[in-house]
Amino acid sequence: MDWTAAVDGYCERLAPGFWAEPINAVTNLAFLLAAGIIARRLRGTGLPVAWALTALLALIGIGSFLFHTFAQPWAALADVLPIALFALLYTYAASRAFLGLSWPVSALITAGVVPGAAVMSALLAGVPVYGPSGPYLILPVLIAAYALILRRSAPTTARNLGIGAAILLVSLTFRGLDAPLCAAFPVGTHFAWHLLNAVMLAWMIETYRAHMLAPLAPRR
Repeated sequence: MDWTAAVDGYCERLAPGFWAEPINAVTNLAFLLAAGIIARRLRGTGLPVAWALTALLALIGIGSFLFHTFAQPWAALADVLPIALFALLYTYAASRAFLGLSWPVSALITAGVVPGAAVMSALLAGVPVYGPSGPYLILPVLIAAYALILRRSAPTTARNLGIGAAILLVSLTFRGLDAPLCAAFPVGTHFAWHLLNAVMLAWMIETYRAHMLAPLAPRR
């Protein structure tokens, strides 16, 4: 693979160049802002997993900025790797903290995220709007499943997870509309994916923080 080959996958990019996607690039500041807000809320909480998630949130913004400026395969890896790590860490943490599962079971569920994403991608291949985001769609499904399981034992956490799943689904819709609406909206809609994802990921960390700090919540 040529790690420095040009990648053109978004409506806003019309030519090579560092600032060929200015809106897609600049909107990644939302991830850094969200990480800063969450970091302030985590002070003194003693929640190392939440801090790790917050660091990954900031790295998501940095990686995405690199991809939408350099637009090369190595930058694409810098873009997707923090997202994948966030999803895996959150799945493990949610399984342990929200469901009270043992670490082997939690690890097994976490390991199933990657093949689950592959299956979802295959099932949605060719589906308008959502097909290109197939691997990501395992995430709102998983979040909604956890919300459903927790609806009686931890209704506040369940509600917050449901909100997170809804935001992510809207975010994925904007991601998928970038190409179909390109002719009518030359700027594209990918920037909305950034803005909504920043809100959603911060919300998910806040959900974890609130659950862990609630009375009688297990600390793991």
